[in-house]
Amino acid sequence: MQEGSSGNPEADSRAHNSLAIAAKANRVAWINSVLPISIALGPVSTIIQLFILNMHGTVIEVSLAITLYNTVSIPAAMFWGFATDRARKRRPIIIVSYLATAGIFVLFFAARTFYSVSLLYALFSFATTASTTPLNLLIMETERKQKWASAFARLSMISSIGNTIGLVLCLGWSFVFSLTYIVLALAILSLISAGLSVLMISEPKVIFERNMIALTKPSFFHRLKVIPYLFLRIPGLNDFRRVFKALECEVTRHVPLLYLSIFAFYLGTGIFNTSIVPSLHANHASNLVIFLATTIAMVVQVVSFRFAGPYTEKKSPAKAAVASLILRSACYGLLGVSVYLVAGIWFLAPVLILYPLAAGLAYSIYYTASNTMVFNTLGQTNQGSSLGVYSALVAIATMIGSLISGFSSFYLGFYTTFILAATCLAVSAWLVSTSAFTQSGQTHC
Repeated sequence: MQEGSSGNPEADSRAHNSLAIAAKANRVAWINSVLPISIALGPVSTIIQLFILNMHGTVIEVSLAITLYNTVSIPAAMFWGFATDRARKRRPIIIVSYLATAGIFVLFFAARTFYSVSLLYALFSFATTASTTPLNLLIMETERKQKWASAFARLSMISSIGNTIGLVLCLGWSFVFSLTYIVLALAILSLISAGLSVLMISEPKVIFERNMIALTKPSFFHRLKVIPYLFLRIPGLNDFRRVFKALECEVTRHVPLLYLSIFAFYLGTGIFNTSIVPSLHANHASNLVIFLATTIAMVVQVVSFRFAGPYTEKKSPAKAAVASLILRSACYGLLGVSVYLVAGIWFLAPVLILYPLAAGLAYSIYYTASNTMVFNTLGQTNQGSSLGVYSALVAIATMIGSLISGFSSFYLGFYTTFILAATCLAVSAWLVSTSAFTQSGQTHC
């Protein structure tokens, strides 16, 4: 009789199955450690904007803070990506990210000027970026390939649920307490995730290279959902020339047209997102009301993501992207008209209808459709250079959009800003439709 055997084959089989199930559960249980940090990260953007506005800052100060945040996120994504490759360790980087995030939350509590809030927000960008790549790689290194899609879906679900809980938490908190103290609760949540990471995350036996993220659709989608760019290598001028030289040939021009449409999308999104909270604040909406609008949009987004995939597959990625861009552009435009015609708290009515449609339904469909198209264009070679160009365009568009937004809203009015954002999305829809037509055409160079 073998050591450890009970002599009962049926009992041994049940024990073996139980051990296998337990081992599988332990292998992916660490994913639950991201829930507290996801709760903490969900409301941060809104909180920072309200901090600045409550300090009697203007939409220009808000846009400068967001622009600095977006600017720092570009080198941060590069630095932490390459650091992950060099360190070949996952847990230390994740823990350091969570601890640094907790520390910055505490410092926010002591911040009393626009400059200190903006500087801390930039540091926050650098700290939170650190954990994104290790988390993605950890899933692929600790789970079987056949289970990657479900594991990434679970990670995405937990993150989305956490973000929503965070907004609901701030919604209730702002009803009773000062918003200043919420950052201390968020710091505690970050520390909880750090502690759970120490206990639950083990270093994988097999280490993957970072380009595996770009080669696997579920990891690619989740990585871009957390941070909308991925630098496998720093793009050079020749990389931009290679991509956009394809515009000269109608057979290959669909790729640069797609990239340009994504640039227009993130430009318009940066313009709109930077000014929506200040526009509500300018119309005398309370912190409670602003968190209510943001929470509803987030809930609609979480629900919409469950249907965005099947809808995109049924309709085709290009058609789904165009439809979502038209919807999002129309919502932005109508909000521009509304903020011009309706003043005060009555502006909340169109916001509660149109903002969830734009940030929830339209975004989830566009995200799914556009990332599907980008993933399909990567091919077997030049993934690093192609993603470098794509990522640079997204980062630059977001940064420029947030900068334009503040000055446009301050000097020309929120209605001009929202109309401008709607125009950018209309251009994006036209470029996507042109790209799809070119790809399906039979014209030769």
